[in-house]
Amino acid sequence: MDLIYFVLAAYGLTQMLVYGSIFNKVRPTTGWFGDLFSCPMCVGFWVGVLLFGINGWTELFTYEYNLVNLLILGWLSSGTSYIFNMIFSDKGIQIGVNNG
Repeated sequence: MDLIYFVLAAYGLTQMLVYGSIFNKVRPTTGWFGDLFSCPMCVGFWVGVLLFGINGWTELFTYEYNLVNLLILGWLSSGTSYIFNMIFSDKGIQIGVNNG
């Protein structure tokens, strides 16, 4: 259950940071940070690192603090945030949609 909570929290925070209108005034749009904040896979990694860093202050998920867990949870957050972003949008489920 810890893993499910972690993935859902990571996806939610990633979506807010990349697409949330509340952040429009402070979200960078140009340069390196602009590229980072337009990419759910990139932001997802750093969200996973952040959630790993604060996992000692929550009861939703608990992971031992070490470098391997930090990297694995960053990768997990990146991958799942990207997958969920590709499947779900404001218009509903996007499976089988031709974007090109």
